[in-house]
Amino acid sequence: MDLNIKRFWEQGSGSKLLQWSGSELGPHPFEPMDQRRNEYDILGDNAVKEIFKDRDFGEAYALIAQLSATKIHEDADLPASVKQLFLTMQQRPAWLDEELIKAGCDLCMRSGTNALISLRDYSLMSGYDYAYLNKALIFTGALKKGPAKRITDTLDFWVHVTRRKALEINAPGYQYIARTRMMHSFSRLMIHERYANWDKEKWGEPINYWDMIATNIGFSLFYLHGLYLLGMGISEKEELGIFHLWKFVGHLLGIPHDYLPNDKKQATELFYLWTVGQVSADQDSILLAQALENEATASNIFKKAYQKNLLKYLHTCYVRFLIDEQTCNRLGISKVRMYYLFPWFRRLRNLLWQKITDMSAKNYQRAVYVGDVLQRKISEEYLRADGIRH
Repeated sequence: MDLNIKRFWEQGSGSKLLQWSGSELGPHPFEPMDQRRNEYDILGDNAVKEIFKDRDFGEAYALIAQLSATKIHEDADLPASVKQLFLTMQQRPAWLDEELIKAGCDLCMRSGTNALISLRDYSLMSGYDYAYLNKALIFTGALKKGPAKRITDTLDFWVHVTRRKALEINAPGYQYIARTRMMHSFSRLMIHERYANWDKEKWGEPINYWDMIATNIGFSLFYLHGLYLLGMGISEKEELGIFHLWKFVGHLLGIPHDYLPNDKKQATELFYLWTVGQVSADQDSILLAQALENEATASNIFKKAYQKNLLKYLHTCYVRFLIDEQTCNRLGISKVRMYYLFPWFRRLRNLLWQKITDMSAKNYQRAVYVGDVLQRKISEEYLRADGIRH
């Protein structure tokens, strides 16, 4: 294992994950060259080949959007691979628990801005420390597009897939997932076609199952741990609901469901196994991390310089609070004075609010409603700043 990643588990944020999740990392039968790094969504790739045949990108994407919004039937006049993909996505798996899905969605909404901080400043930033994971981003032009574009797209996706009934057939979340799945396949095929220097021996297949599992864990395990560090109380049903929600999202994205974790203990141990085959931050990682840190000053959400600088400072404080110092330094995150002040104030406020508030059904639903409105408003502000309107 990479020495820096070993320290992450022994001394850094990984040690806190282990303690929180109750996981124990002992000898395991898996090798760093896990077979899942060479497995990928073949069904999605076959469908994309048909959809993009004799069509430019705009036409193909419009067709994908149309198909994702339409109930596909067995007798549909579509290429076999395209029909198979959508018929498979439309099947509700026997293991699906709608009550757990609802519990996971409710937590996503009631966590309000805490959720967005955890996802941006903990989950997303932490992911940049794994050099191999980032290669597909680099090859598809993430640095050229800029961090604001990725933040906008990720937030828009997250908000739409984590609402109640969002994953029903042809619902908004389902449509987002179908489009994302097709873009994963398009990107993978494009990398194979255009870049002979993709190092499969080191990195596995582009956007492989192993890396998709790690990303999925970022939306479940790291999201929940971030909320915990920020002082949010989470019920056992909500916690299990988050893992069940992202298991279903992963299933719709083409990941075999038995590859995905059911709880925080499984997720932590699975993430550990994935890190065995990774190396810590390289120059690309540093560029991505610093671009994310500077996103607030490059964004058009605020117009005045002092507003941009304050937002950057706040995000840097949360990064420094949520991620261990060695990882932050490795990624080139700025050292700021009193970084703990605002995060600790938020943590204490969350703890105090939960102590004095009667979390009755009425108050719980009100928290869900308020968080939903707030998250949607922030997402719309990013979309407007990025020049996108729904």
